[in-house]
Amino acid sequence: MARRAVKASWRKPAGMFAILALILVWVILVASFSRQIGTLPILVQCLVYLVLGIVWILPLKPLLHWMETGRWRAA
Repeated sequence: MARRAVKASWRKPAGMFAILALILVWVILVASFSRQIGTLPILVQCLVYLVLGIVWILPLKPLLHWMETGRWRAA
């Protein structure tokens, strides 16, 4: 049984660095608002940080799709 040679793609390393850059930018953005968030009541702070901790994941779906297929949108 002959095996096909697998061609390496530059998209996965590029996507990995894009994900790390996204996380870094998000952390800096959230940290820049920490003083204002810190003045809120503790339950509101928890809610804000919970939402901010989930929202950064939203741009990952198209990025991960692009890393796998080379297209930004599903066919």
